[in-house]
This record gives sequence, structure tokens and C-alpha cells, in this order.
Amino acid sequence: MTLHGHDVTYRLAEAGSDRPTLLLIHGLAGNSRTWKDVMPALADDFSVLAPDLLGHGESAKPMGDYSLGAFASGLRDLLAKLDIGSVSVIGHSLGGGVAMQLAYQHPDLVDRLVLIGSGGLGREVSWILRLLTLPGAEYLMPLFFPPMVVDGGNEVGKAIHDRGWSVPHFGEMWRAYASLSQAENRRAFVKTIRSVIDPGGQTVNATDRLYLAAAMPTLIVWGDQDGIIPVQHAYAAHEAIPHSRLEILEGCGHFPHVQEPEHLVEVIREFVKTTSPLEGGLRPFRDALRSA
Repeated sequence: MTLHGHDVTYRLAEAGSDRPTLLLIHGLAGNSRTWKDVMPALADDFSVLAPDLLGHGESAKPMGDYSLGAFASGLRDLLAKLDIGSVSVIGHSLGGGVAMQLAYQHPDLVDRLVLIGSGGLGREVSWILRLLTLPGAEYLMPLFFPPMVVDGGNEVGKAIHDRGWSVPHFGEMWRAYASLSQAENRRAFVKTIRSVIDPGGQTVNATDRLYLAAAMPTLIVWGDQDGIIPVQHAYAAHEAIPHSRLEILEGCGHFPHVQEPEHLVEVIREFVKTTSPLEGGLRPFRDALRSA
């Protein structure tokens, strides 16, 4: 669809008006395709919406604001245009930060919150991402993401797939890498990453406001082998959000929805079915602020 003059691509599986709707938000340099292994199974029980954020996937890459607040506002407008009311929001990595921002800005739109290897919960993050925020990095990126290397890597990936071998974690990382061979993707990537990370680590941190989520049903999912954002952030967030649930996946890295799709689907299904959506709109947030 066109939203504010920009093309926005999304995947939608509708299960009927009586079913809860899940909003799936991908991570940095990702797109809605990242959910391909979990979306069909989730659609057995829920309506599922998975957009490509602006600057990502097949959505437009305009000049402009790539902050968490801008992404959250864009999702608000997407839901309005699709005539979708409140949703249970599931965010991975950068998408977790966007999910928390959406819940913070528009609590009336968010029934539940699921954070998967989420950003925005501490300073620590992979040194590779920190390196890409250095001044001038955008001018060197074409040297590290040449189309010929991407084409060769795609052929290797196809050969591995044809032989029946499965390396989903590396496949997801390769797709993110390959997307940066295109100039417009690199421009959007640099704007996005610098809005949340600097050479010292993550610059956006929700930990001082997590107490506001006390009334929000919240599930935190993390791989104990996450090499992008450390699992310690999961434990700290779980402790800071009263009544939250924590699911640590043993032997899993940064992409549980790719590495452990069946397990993740079961965890999400059980969480949604055993919790009630947040009620009261801004009232629970007001109460939490006044009592702090």
C-alpha cells in the first residue's frame, strides 16, 4: 500500500475478526520474510501482520527519520489504514525496540508485548554493529558489500540448500548482509543503526521505563548463545518488568524464529492464550507514573 506517499510492503494472514492479531516486527537489515518459518503456524490461531519497515525489504527507502519513534508512528498509521485495532506486538532485535516504543507511545494499540533478542535493553551489542556506526563507515561499506561477493555467496547458499544442508542462523545473517549491496539499502541502514547504536554500544535504553509495563502482559524470549545482544539483557528485563515471563532457548543464537521456529510458535501461542489483553489504554501508564 501507499502510506504518506511511500510504498509499504506487508504480509497479512487473516484468521477472522474473532481471533487476536499479532504484529511481527523484524530486525535491523531484515524484512518480513524473516518470519516465514513461524507465520503459517501462527496463522492457524491468529491473524498475523508482518510489515517491511521503511528502509527495509521491499518498502520505500526515503530520506527522513529512521528513529524508533518514527517506526512506531508508521506502524500506528499502517494499522489504522488496514482497519486493525489493538494487536499483540512481537519484535525481534531492532523490532523489539520498535515494539516497546509503540507500546510506550500508543498503549491503546498494544494488547501484549513479546520481545525476542530485543534491542533497547542495555548498552552491550555486537562489535560489528558498533564498527558500522563509525564516522565515514558509509563510504567504506561498498568495499565490504560488493555485488560480486553477494552473487557468489547466493550461489553457495543455493548449492548448500540443494544438498539438503540446513544452516538457518547463517542464512538469515547472509540475507541481511546481501541486502546491503544496494546503495539505497545502505543509506537507510546507516540512518537506522545510528539512531540506536554508536561506537560504544546501544544508545537507546528502555530500562528506566520498564516499570511502566507492569500491567502489560510481557514475554521475553532469548537464545542463550546470542552473539549480537547478550542474554543477560533478558534476565535484567525480566527482573525489571513485574509479572513478565521469560523463555531462554538453550543452544539458540540471535534468531529463535529461524533456529527454533516450532518451539517459538508454541511459546507465543501459549502466552497469548493464557493472558488477557491490556485494558484501560493510558490509565495503567498514568497509574504507574503517579505511583513512581
